[in-house]
Amino acid sequence: MKSFSITEEEIKASNEFMPINGTDHVEFYVSNSKQAAHFYKTAMGFNSLAYSGLETGNKQSESYVVSQDKIKFVFTSPLKGGSEIGRHIDRHGDGVKVVALWVDDANYAYDQAMNRGAKSFFEPIEESDDDGTVVKAAIHTYGDVVHVFVERKNYNGVFLPGYKEWKSDFKVEPVGLKFVDHMVGNVEEGDMNKWVKFYEDVLGFKQILSFDDNDISTEYTALMSKVMSNGNGKIKFPINEPAPGLKKSQVDEYLEFYDGAGVQHIAVATDNIIQTVSELKSRGIDFLQVPQTYYEVLSERVGEIDEDISALSKLGILVDRDEDGYLLQIFTKTVQARPTMFFEIIQRKGANSFGKGNFKALFEALEREQELRGTL
Repeated sequence: MKSFSITEEEIKASNEFMPINGTDHVEFYVSNSKQAAHFYKTAMGFNSLAYSGLETGNKQSESYVVSQDKIKFVFTSPLKGGSEIGRHIDRHGDGVKVVALWVDDANYAYDQAMNRGAKSFFEPIEESDDDGTVVKAAIHTYGDVVHVFVERKNYNGVFLPGYKEWKSDFKVEPVGLKFVDHMVGNVEEGDMNKWVKFYEDVLGFKQILSFDDNDISTEYTALMSKVMSNGNGKIKFPINEPAPGLKKSQVDEYLEFYDGAGVQHIAVATDNIIQTVSELKSRGIDFLQVPQTYYEVLSERVGEIDEDISALSKLGILVDRDEDGYLLQIFTKTVQARPTMFFEIIQRKGANSFGKGNFKALFEALEREQELRGTL
């Protein structure tokens, strides 16, 4: 199936060979999709959107879709033993399988990726229902993570064909989460540059930042990271690998318990981090905490900010500044049984960076958690 609705002039004008509009959705493989969706509703302010399962004719798996502003999370569980989804969960525990990218032409995106060295996960397919047609195609990336190209310009349904509206009497107030700011991948030592090159060659991303073990280290552990971004900046993928240290780093711990490379954390944006984090804490979300001494020198380090430092200190919110402005950020503890994936809540007030000035404080907080788990 070939359909090139994107013209050469449009490609040249965008300076990208593969325009990507943004994150379409993120799909997690989990052991109990219904309970996982309920957690994200109750604790993180998402609401019911769509469902796929036995009632929709899907005999193999069950999926619940939740949304908040522009964020769509899909939680999928197998309905039978011996499935590929089940094997993924058995190996990795609950975790991200699909990072879906919203494109105008899925055939074009897939062909460009394949011509540039991608490994196919599935070829372009059309899925239709009474609300129209969606075109999807997918490629492999690090670990067992895949990118699905989603073309939905001819679709007006609630989510995707094969899903129906998930109607629920249980509705919650959103906590102010707006969109996916970035997603961080952990890969094995020595593999970071391979995946940097993959995103450069296959998807046309550019490296916008780089951190080595001098930037991201403590007395005991270290890592290296490079940040990849697409042309419009809507998609940002930092890629981490462990660096040699005296003890096991957070990336080493992740790779051990996830049994390989995968998505380490998802950063979600808010316009009011104090309000968002206060609400998340009241709903039971646990966050990493830094020592109060961090705030004693905060004004000296980052200069004048709009927020009350005492309010930031009470919640444990971190601040960093770059040449474009400043950002506020905080990190949850892991959100599943294994010490693997977690979330970052971020508010950008001009800054385009990732909080380099907070790395040491963050790493020390992570090490305290590792020490409690006996994995440092």
